Amino acid sequence: MEQSAEFNRARRAERLQNGTRKTLTYLLLSVWALIVLFPFYWMLLSSVKSYSAYNGEFVPKFFTLNPTLQNYVDAFSAVPLGRYFFNTFVFTVITTALMLVVIVLAAYAFARLNFRGKNLVFTLFLALMMIPNELVIITNFVTITNWDLRNTFLGLILPSVTSVFYIYLLRENFAQVPAELYYAAKVDGTSDMKYLWKVMLPICRPTVVTVVILKVIECWNSYVWPRLITDEESHFLVSNGIQAIRENGFGRENIPAMMAAVVVISVPLIILFLIFRKKIMEGVSRGGTKG
Repeated sequence: MEQSAEFNRARRAERLQNGTRKTLTYLLLSVWALIVLFPFYWMLLSSVKSYSAYNGEFVPKFFTLNPTLQNYVDAFSAVPLGRYFFNTFVFTVITTALMLVVIVLAAYAFARLNFRGKNLVFTLFLALMMIPNELVIITNFVTITNWDLRNTFLGLILPSVTSVFYIYLLRENFAQVPAELYYAAKVDGTSDMKYLWKVMLPICRPTVVTVVILKVIECWNSYVWPRLITDEESHFLVSNGIQAIRENGFGRENIPAMMAAVVVISVPLIILFLIFRKKIMEGVSRGGTKG
C-alpha cells in the first residue's frame, strides 16, 4: 500500500511538472506570436483609418470605431498599382520557370552524372555562397548596363535565373534517391532526361514545390536589383512601386494610404504561404535529411 501511494504521488508530481512545462511553453509561444503578428495587425489597422483620424491620434489607438476602405481605393487610383502587379507577375513567372530548368538540370548532373572534376566544380559552386551579394550586384549591374538591357524585363530576369543554394538543396534531395533505380533504368535503355522527368522529379516533388514557392516569394519581394536596373515606371515592380507611391502618389505623410498599398501587396504572399506552408516544411526537411 505504501509503495502504491508513493507511486501515485510520483505520478501526480510528474503530471504537475509536465503540465507546468507545457503551460510555460505555450505562454512563451503566445507572447512570441503576439510580437511577430503585431506589425501585421498594426499595418492592417492603420490601413482602415482615415487620414484625419490617424493624424489626430496624439496617443496611438489599437482599434478604430470608424474603419474606411477609401485608402484601398486610393491605392489603385493614385498610382498605377495594377501595372506594378502585372509587371511583378510576369517577372515572377518567367524567372521562376527559367530558374527551375537551370537548377533541376544542374542538381541532376551533380547528383547522378559522373564527369571529371565534378566534386571540385560543386565545391566551387558552394564557395560562391560566400561572396557578398553587394559584389554580385555590382558585377551584374555593369554587365546588364554594357549589354544595354536596363529598363527591360530581360535585364530584370537574367541575374535571377539560377541559385547556388537551390541547386545544393535539390542536389541533396536527388542524392537520396537510390542509385539502383538509376542503374536499372539505364539497363532498360532509359535516357537521362526521361529518368529525370519520370522518376526523380515525381519522387522529389515536395522539394521542387518548396523551391518554386520560395523563389516566387523572393521575386515578389525583390527590391534592390529592380531599383538599380529600372528607372521607368513602366517596368516597376510592386516592391519598387511602394517608393513611387510614397514619393509621387500619396505623399510621405499619408501613412494610412501607404499601409493600404502595403496590405494589398502583401496579401498574395501571405495566402501563398498559408496554403503551402506544409509543403515548404516538408521540402526543406527532406532536402536536409540523409537516408
